[in-house]
Amino acid sequence: MTEALVGLGLMMVLALLRIPIAVAMGLVGFFGVAYLRDWNFAPAMAMVETKIYETGRNYTLSVVPLFILMGNFVTRAGMSQQLFRAAYTCIGHLRGGLAMATVCACAGFGAICGSSIATAATMAKVAYPAMSELGYSDRLSAGAIAGGGTLGILIPPSTIMVIYGVLTETNIGKLFAAGIMPGILATFLLCLAVQWIVWTDPKSGPRGGRSTWRQRLIALKNVWAVAMLFIVVMGGIYGGVFTATEGAGIGAFGALCFALARRVLGWHVLLDALIESARTTAMLFAILTGALMFAEFVNYTTMPNDLKDLVTGFNLSPIMVAAAICVIYVILGTAMEELSMILLTVPVFFPLIVHLGLDPIWFGILIVVVVEIGLISPPVGMNLFVINALLPQVPTRTLFHGVLPFMFADVIRLGILIAFPIISLWLPSLMR
Repeated sequence: MTEALVGLGLMMVLALLRIPIAVAMGLVGFFGVAYLRDWNFAPAMAMVETKIYETGRNYTLSVVPLFILMGNFVTRAGMSQQLFRAAYTCIGHLRGGLAMATVCACAGFGAICGSSIATAATMAKVAYPAMSELGYSDRLSAGAIAGGGTLGILIPPSTIMVIYGVLTETNIGKLFAAGIMPGILATFLLCLAVQWIVWTDPKSGPRGGRSTWRQRLIALKNVWAVAMLFIVVMGGIYGGVFTATEGAGIGAFGALCFALARRVLGWHVLLDALIESARTTAMLFAILTGALMFAEFVNYTTMPNDLKDLVTGFNLSPIMVAAAICVIYVILGTAMEELSMILLTVPVFFPLIVHLGLDPIWFGILIVVVVEIGLISPPVGMNLFVINALLPQVPTRTLFHGVLPFMFADVIRLGILIAFPIISLWLPSLMR
C-alpha cells in the first residue's frame, strides 16, 4: 500500500508542477511498475505498449468521438438558443422563470452534448444576456448557469460515463439508462434551488412576460429534431436495438443531417467541428492511456487488498463505505479536475466496491453526481472557471455565493440516490 500512496503523492507533485496530467500518470505508472520489478524496465515497457495499443483499438471507445461530434454538429446548428427559448416560453412568466428555463435548457442540451463544460459555456452565452436584460441578479444568473451546466455529464450521453464504463468494464448502455432518472431528479432539485433564492430575495429573479399557447407551440416545434434524435439514440440503446457505439454513430449522422437541413453547415463550419472533435478526442484518449498505466501500477501494489482488509476490520456496512467514498470525492473535487479525479481514484476504489457486493452501475452514477458537485465547488470547480472567463463582469465572490444553493441541492440529491438505489437501477433492470 505504501508504494501506491507514494505514487499518488508523486502524481500530485507533478500536477502542481504543471506537467500535463496524462504525462504525469503515465510516468508514475511506468516507473512504478519498473520499481516493483526491481528496476527491470522490460515489463514496464511491455505495459506501456499494451496500454497504448489496447486503448487505440478498443471498439467501445469509438463511442467517445462520435458523441463529441454529435454535440458539435447540434451546437453549430443553433439548438442551444432554441432549447432556451422553448423553456422560457413555458415557464418564463414565473418568478425566477428564466433561471429555471436555463436549468431545463441545460438538461436538454446535455442530452445531446455530454460535456458539462461545453454546456455551461454555451448557456453562459445564451442565457446570461436574457437574464441580465430582465434584471436578474448576477448571483442567481451565474449560479443557475453553473449548476445547470453540470447536467451535461449526467444526462446521457455522457463522456464521463463512457470512461467509467471502460475503466470498470461496466455496460455503457445500462450506465446511460441509469442516468436518466437521476437527471430528472437533478433538474427538479436545481429548479427548487432557484425558487428558494427568489423566495429569500424576490428582486433577484423578476417575472418575465407570459407567452401565448401559440408561441409555446412554435417554440416547442423548433426543438422537435433534438428530442427525436435523443429518443432514437437512447430508445434504440435502451430497447436493445443497437449498442451504445452503434447508437453514437446513428446520433452523429442524425446530427449531421439536422445541421445540413438547417443550412448552417458550410465547409468552414464542418472543418471546425471535425477539428474540435478530433482535439477533444485526442486529449481524452491521452489522459485515458496515462490513467490505465497508473491503474496497472496500483493493481501491482497491495493497496486494493489492504483497503478490503481495512474495511473488513472496521466492520462497516457497504452503504457507509459508499458514503465515505462520496465524501472523499466531494473534498477532492474542490482541488482537482473531474476527469483526472475519476481516472486516478476509480482503480483504487472500484475493487473495494466489487468486494462489498455493491452494484457497479449504481456506484458509477454516484461518482458522476459527486463529480458534478466538484464542478461547482469553490475554489477550482471547472464550471466556475469557465463562467468566470466568459462573464468577467460577474465578481468571483458573487459567483461563489450564487452557486452555494445549487451545491446544496446536489448534496441532497446525492443523499437521495445513496438511500434509494432503485432510482438509478430501475431503468437498467428493464433493459434487454
